[in-house]
Amino acid sequence: MFKDIIVGVTPTGIDACAVKAAIRFAERFESQLYLTHVAGMEQGWGSIEHLAPSGETDQIGTKIREMYAEYLGITPGAQVVVVPGIPHSELLRLARQKNTDLIVMGPHTQEYEEKRSKMWGMAGSTLERVSQRARCPVMIVHKEVECKDPLFENIVVATDFSDQAECAVAYGGQMARQYKAKLTVMHVCEPGGQGRNECLARLEHDYGPRLDGVVGVDFKAAAGEPAMEILLAARQSGADLVIMAHHSKESDPEKAFLGSTVTQVALNAPCPTMSVNRHFDLRCGLMYDQTGQVAKAEALV
Repeated sequence: MFKDIIVGVTPTGIDACAVKAAIRFAERFESQLYLTHVAGMEQGWGSIEHLAPSGETDQIGTKIREMYAEYLGITPGAQVVVVPGIPHSELLRLARQKNTDLIVMGPHTQEYEEKRSKMWGMAGSTLERVSQRARCPVMIVHKEVECKDPLFENIVVATDFSDQAECAVAYGGQMARQYKAKLTVMHVCEPGGQGRNECLARLEHDYGPRLDGVVGVDFKAAAGEPAMEILLAARQSGADLVIMAHHSKESDPEKAFLGSTVTQVALNAPCPTMSVNRHFDLRCGLMYDQTGQVAKAEALV
């Protein structure tokens, strides 16, 4: 499912939860894994160009290898990549070079617990820019992921019936098949729109035929504030993964991220949240036009 995975790391170890999650994916799918750190922000803008010649990037790489030696030992193909530069630019550049299938990101700061709302939501943050521009799904891991087998047993996919959400549902279906997991596909009805019964009927009609082979599919229609309802469904189902389209109905990526439903869910979910952005959606659209709706869902995964 994922052949090449990038996980953002720091020498502090604050994102060990993200590293562990990425390693489990790499194990499951026999993926090439890149533990990636972008150096420069801590040292100051003026010194970025001198980091590689001075040997500092090599020193950071050595520290990361030592820190994650236990995990690197069980993923022989994993590589530690340390480059100088601007974090989001270098992460995205490496993702393009490697044609990455998945980017995994954690909090990346020691002040995460105190400043998480500012860090995740502020314009210009590394997470924001990577999530907006990545050409593959971005998994946001903000807390420890239980290392169990199977890794995922209960998956929740939120859809607003947009084209972007088609990608999220397709990914959810493939993950559920891979892990033999239970899958909940849900929609939060808009005020003044269709009622719950109508929304539920549409969920079953639109997605039921495409999820053949998934054991334990459940369709759920809710009414209320979207983020709260998605979080409630995740907790009630014991979800260990939530999948959502990052930019669904908002065309302006800046507005879509700030205060978005995905951000609110990712900050508070009891499990990782997978975000699918507009760039990946464009690829989905091409598949849809060329092969048709059902083939599109299969081609995505």
